[in-house]
Amino acid sequence: MDGVIKNYRRGKKHINERQLVIDVNGIDSKAGASGIVGCKARWKNSAGRFFTGKITAAHGDNGAVRAMFPKGMPGQCIGEKVEIVKPQKKAAAKPASKEAHKEKPKEEKKAKK
Repeated sequence: MDGVIKNYRRGKKHINERQLVIDVNGIDSKAGASGIVGCKARWKNSAGRFFTGKITAAHGDNGAVRAMFPKGMPGQCIGEKVEIVKPQKKAAAKPASKEAHKEKPKEEKKAKK
């Protein structure tokens, strides 16, 4: 899934350089944007270095999202494409067998004393 970085998240007097507004292709509603919260966003600069951020929330009602990137995102990233990657689910740990946690019989404990 791809998107385009639209701008930094900003107010009238303050620009937050870590948070970027991304317009995602194929998503045009707030409900659709909420479905990709938690995914990773990757932007590649001209030197080949990847900047990875995390989508944190929907932004507005037209399908844009907010993404938190590392500090120092350059201005060249505005208007560039980003790749949206869904996080991989970790395999659940296998529960320990019940037999491994059973206590030893009392007879064995007394014999050791």
